[in-house]
Amino acid sequence: MNKGKIKRKITIFAAVFLVLGIVLLKSIVETGIKIYDKEKEKEVFSNMLKELKEKEEELNETVTKLQNPDYVARYAREKYLYSKDGEIIIRIPE
Repeated sequence: MNKGKIKRKITIFAAVFLVLGIVLLKSIVETGIKIYDKEKEKEVFSNMLKELKEKEEELNETVTKLQNPDYVARYAREKYLYSKDGEIIIRIPE
């Protein structure tokens, strides 16, 4: 074989491997970026889930309280200025 043909074949193989290496490296970097984005998204959703669970707990406590007639009566008197017969409500600003 001629040395020129061998050099050309080596150059072609090197170029093909270089292109394949670049494509693979690009794919690895893109996948890494996607994983990083998903981790950030997971963190955001985890925080949202925590907040929603706290809100659910508060709402469940409110539901339990609202099942008590004494609490409902006191709540209505405080929040909506309802009064018992003969009772006068004086609201003092905070």
